[in-house]
Amino acid sequence: MKTLKFLPLLLLFTLASCSSVRVYSDYDKNADFNQYKTYAFQKSGIDKVEISDLDKKRILRAIDEQMTAKGFTKSESPDLLVNIFTKEREQVDVNQFNAGWGWGWGWGWNPWMWGGTNTSVSRHTEGTLFIDLIDNKKKELIWQGEGVGVLTKNVDKKDERVNEFVAKILAQYPPKKK
Repeated sequence: MKTLKFLPLLLLFTLASCSSVRVYSDYDKNADFNQYKTYAFQKSGIDKVEISDLDKKRILRAIDEQMTAKGFTKSESPDLLVNIFTKEREQVDVNQFNAGWGWGWGWGWNPWMWGGTNTSVSRHTEGTLFIDLIDNKKKELIWQGEGVGVLTKNVDKKDERVNEFVAKILAQYPPKKK
């Protein structure tokens, strides 16, 4: 009976872990982030990103929203150039658990165990979005944010998922120097 109570909790944690975005960032410790007020997209870099044009638009729109919320303005002669690139990989998770109760010694096969073993296999696509901020005058990378999480093929949820990725990544900017 305890197993049956545990399964919904396990499923909840599994689903929650699929929806989260893990973020990382790195930056040039010598950069003065207070000097940057304007931005533009680095078209030459963004054109090379191998995702659909619709997904590119989603990402760029989400970046626009976040940069505007941070007080940046778009400019023809920007302080910062914004570039993106992406990676994706197929993830396969195999979970195995005992379906019944029994008794015995240690790990391995147990002739007194009943109920058998249940195995579940799930597949999902894990994506990584990198957002680069480049000092336009120096042509140097000053900040890079990375978000890793499960992608969705559901068109109705894509905007929401992209917004989540971008918001969590850009929440790391500007870096908090220690």
